[in-house]
Amino acid sequence: MELWHGLIKAIELIISLDPEVMEIAGRSLQISVAATVLASLICLPLASLIYFSHFPGKRALINLIQTFFSIPTVAIGLFVFILFSRAGPMGGLNLLFTPTVMVIGQMILITPILLGLTISALSGIDKAIPDTARSLGASQLQTATVVLREARFAVVAAVIMGFGRAISEVGVALMVGGNIKGFTRVITTAISLETSKGDLELSIALGIILITIALLVNLVLNRIQQR
Repeated sequence: MELWHGLIKAIELIISLDPEVMEIAGRSLQISVAATVLASLICLPLASLIYFSHFPGKRALINLIQTFFSIPTVAIGLFVFILFSRAGPMGGLNLLFTPTVMVIGQMILITPILLGLTISALSGIDKAIPDTARSLGASQLQTATVVLREARFAVVAAVIMGFGRAISEVGVALMVGGNIKGFTRVITTAISLETSKGDLELSIALGIILITIALLVNLVLNRIQQR
């Protein structure tokens, strides 16, 4: 009965656009979208460079990238915490427990996913396409652009998966963000805190929003894969 009551109150919070719920959800989206966009700007060119280059240890590097697909979020959180703590090499920037360092942490977290899946997407393109582009006088950059365009649906799917990984993680956000109300509190950390406090209404409301976002991500991903 208590759970059912909590569910009803949670739905009321969402329908009424409760300011606290909307603030937490909005901050989660802002941080995860920023991390995904910035990571994509770095990883897509880097993945193309790795794919089109020939160097010793290339296969080992790709295997290493794929190994980091499932790295625990708390491990990334610990690494970023040490990096930006006062005793760390980047401590002078005073970014610890800010949204900025949360974006950096999520960028690091999803980088292996974006790199590995983009390389896989490029590998799935017919070898005749880059060969034809080179035979027509295309430069390395132009050839990479052509292949990326051909693999665009798989690349977009990789980006969406990266976003899904970012918005659903809790370890990085909690360890480097500190779960500060009105500043660094996001959906996952708020659910953890409110559940421990016994505030099931807010926890369920945020959980519904998170599940809805995950559902939308999967729907878009399935649509892209069908294409």
